[in-house]
Amino acid sequence: MNVCVIGAGSSGIAACQVLKARGIPFQCFEKGSGVGGNWRYGNDNGMSAAYKSLHINTHRDLNTYATLPMPSEYADFPHHTEMQEYFETFVEHFGLAEHIAFRTEVTAVAPSPDGRWEVTTEPGGTRTFDAVLVANGHHWNPKLPDFPGEFDGETTHAHDYRSPEDYEDKDVLVIGFGNSAVDIAVETSRVSRMTYLSVRRGAHVVPKYLRGEPLSKPPEGIAKKLPQRVQLALITRLIKRETGPMENYGLPTPDHKFGHAHPTVSNELLGRIGHGRIRPRPNVERLEGDHVRFVDGTTQHIDRIVYATGYRITFPFLSEDLLPVRENRVSLFKKVVPPDLPGLYFLGLVQPLGALPPIAEAQAEWIADLLQQRAALPSPDEMRASIEEDRRAIEKRYVDSTRHTIQVDFFPYLKEIARERSRNRPVTEGKN
Repeated sequence: MNVCVIGAGSSGIAACQVLKARGIPFQCFEKGSGVGGNWRYGNDNGMSAAYKSLHINTHRDLNTYATLPMPSEYADFPHHTEMQEYFETFVEHFGLAEHIAFRTEVTAVAPSPDGRWEVTTEPGGTRTFDAVLVANGHHWNPKLPDFPGEFDGETTHAHDYRSPEDYEDKDVLVIGFGNSAVDIAVETSRVSRMTYLSVRRGAHVVPKYLRGEPLSKPPEGIAKKLPQRVQLALITRLIKRETGPMENYGLPTPDHKFGHAHPTVSNELLGRIGHGRIRPRPNVERLEGDHVRFVDGTTQHIDRIVYATGYRITFPFLSEDLLPVRENRVSLFKKVVPPDLPGLYFLGLVQPLGALPPIAEAQAEWIADLLQQRAALPSPDEMRASIEEDRRAIEKRYVDSTRHTIQVDFFPYLKEIARERSRNRPVTEGKN
């Protein structure tokens, strides 16, 4: 058994730790010169979207690996420097660096005639592996809207935004309403002439703290035992008491319940709107030179546009015929296994209402079970039926957006993976 891991971000290093602990030979390939992936500020692999002021939006205790807890002295919501330090400590603690080939890009992954996988790297050439674990991330290939007209000013995508220095005394338009959009709008509003926030659809703006407690801290005691729908109902009530209606701030009323779309987390946005430093605007209709026309008929002079409009899920080393991706939809059983491609697995390809590292760690444990035949997969037909059922459930619950195609609930999803790990496990093994 010989396994290839693609990427040394938070998901890739979780896979490396599990494989090493299980005694499964592996080689990890990382395009950049260090670990950390998206959290490595200025990552020379060109794939990091981290900006200078970036903090994680979920609590420290939710982001920790089970095998090496995050230090308690870290901030409740760690800065990217703390996240990077944590990942480097993780790699050093488990002795993983010797298994990672840095500055090595995977350029092609294809089935080999003997049923294994041929992996081509630059530099390095082609090697054959029994299994490939893909952990290349999904926040690196920017998605840009196609508005009619032309814009004379400067544009950038949130992926390439780093700091507000070039936005002083400018009329800035941030397009989007996710976490990055709001962070960038708040930050530029401190130096711009005015920052405008173009919002296509309403969202629930969630503070990081409620009544002095981090909202995303893992529940304890009775709260931990409550069904998720009850937890969501209680959180919704508390948030509404804290913020009031979104329309009070000039923002559109959310057309969905809390938990039916990825929330927007910010302690500062509503205050900056109240101070008159951020002005909400509806969706863009067209670009008109140094002005932007919005769908309500109003126009506004704009010097710089930041498109915080999401990302395309992309696997440049995989043939589109091998694994089609349509509108960010990838047909994977439990977001990990393609039914018709034995030996190919995906880690971290989820958008959790929660944190990614523990999910990637759980996925890696399940994959290791499968590789060592400690667990089994359903038949391909059963997996395809499950994928379709999951797709219908997502479309029924979440608003229609490419952002939600890989959405999962943190604790319920971890339970799903735990159930899969016990599938067809021998009774004797389960007692050990």
